[in-house]
Amino acid sequence: MAEDVIVNKVQQNTKLVTLDLQKFHDDTPIEELDIKKFLFQELLLKEKDFREQLKKYDWSQYEGKNLCVHCSTDAIIAPWAWMLITSYVNSFAKEVFLGKKEAFLHQLYQRKLEEYDWGQYEDKFVLLKGCGKVHVPDSIYMLATNKLMGTAKKIMYGEACSNVPVWKK
Repeated sequence: MAEDVIVNKVQQNTKLVTLDLQKFHDDTPIEELDIKKFLFQELLLKEKDFREQLKKYDWSQYEGKNLCVHCSTDAIIAPWAWMLITSYVNSFAKEVFLGKKEAFLHQLYQRKLEEYDWGQYEDKFVLLKGCGKVHVPDSIYMLATNKLMGTAKKIMYGEACSNVPVWKK
């Protein structure tokens, strides 16, 4: 006697696949450091003073975190200054990035998306999930759309019950 197997034909035969970009999120905390506080009048880098302040600074606060380093003023910062900061924080931070948090988030997502197998969406209707608990940068939705346009048949944004058509082959 054959076993009765219940098959969800709707789910089994659908070409709709949901891709939640949140799954590419890295949970490592991200901190920002504005180096203007290490500059004379927040504008001028005096090497001796700069080095002295970096030595006194508590870099251990970035233990296990990602650190985005930037300068919010119009100061001209020599490349060696960024290198020096990296040399101090490198033994504490998971990663050091020159720029703001949003640019770093993009880079983290981009790395993972570059390694991702987009071929699995060949001729599928792909729904890029919209809402979630984690912020996914808009630039990542653009990147994912670019990648999907090479394989998917249709790209949508939102939820299965209410989506926005974006692109169709």
